[in-house]
Amino acid sequence: MHRLLLIALIAVSGNAEVNEIRIPTGAGGVGFLPLLVMEKYQLIEKHAKVKVHWINIGGPAVMNDALLSGSADFITAGPPAFITLWDRTLASAKVKGVAAMSSMPMYLNTRADHLKKLDDVTDKDKIAVTAIKVSIPSIVMQMYAKQRYGQPTRFDKFTVTMTHPDAVIALLAGSSAVDAHFTSPPFAQREKKDARVRTIMLSDDVMGGSTTFTMVSTTTKFRDQNPKVYAAVLQAIDEANRMIAADKKSAAELLLASTNDKGFSVGEILDVLGDPRVKFTTTPENVMKYADFMHSIGSIKNRPASWKDLFFREIHGAPGS
Repeated sequence: MHRLLLIALIAVSGNAEVNEIRIPTGAGGVGFLPLLVMEKYQLIEKHAKVKVHWINIGGPAVMNDALLSGSADFITAGPPAFITLWDRTLASAKVKGVAAMSSMPMYLNTRADHLKKLDDVTDKDKIAVTAIKVSIPSIVMQMYAKQRYGQPTRFDKFTVTMTHPDAVIALLAGSSAVDAHFTSPPFAQREKKDARVRTIMLSDDVMGGSTTFTMVSTTTKFRDQNPKVYAAVLQAIDEANRMIAADKKSAAELLLASTNDKGFSVGEILDVLGDPRVKFTTTPENVMKYADFMHSIGSIKNRPASWKDLFFREIHGAPGS
């Protein structure tokens, strides 16, 4: 654990200011595994006298609404959705990041013979993403389009909104609704078990290295009014990440138990967790690259001076970017 984080946690140890908090479990998949660990082992409750209600909702738009309406106290999403919320609430709720939670690449998979790279997409093709324009895959494709063509929105018209499980089914079935799927582990690995499916782009290639995939955020008001609960949540994230690293098999079994998709095996999940590109860390990685790009194309009005502007100070001791 980072030294400054430990100091902050020690300083605010004690009883919680609120008796209950609500946290959405997220969209599912490997990136949200720390939340499952936190829930099962009651890691937040371990560090603060507070009851935690885990809400079964996912998707950035729904979770953003839940946080701003007060029906959730912390939310988890990818950096692009978070940065949009940070920008829009600078003069109001002042949403900031608590910490990163995971870093991992996303995979653009296809079974279409004519797609050798993203540049080959045609007007007849559809790429499944979780959210048009604002999801990680959408932003990554915009970044690639700007770098290569000077046209950030070049590939937007080819994207369609679809959940990862639905897109996996559509892609493997050869449905005309989907020609490619920009997805995350373990869905990407499931697709690639089919010999007809291949990866034509990795998000890490466009981002230039390891990049935060999921992160936790809350409002400045909640943090200021509940520093002990806030510290407990931060400590729980760090502890969950260390537990996953220490016992990948138990983590894989927990993730498998959380999904209704019986097609995955513990071995498949273990392979994903053993990939060195899949990391569980509170350190923000490449978040500023997203922010700089989003500001350059006008999708956010305010440009943070550094990644620290996006996160609360308790995590500033991390070697973030």
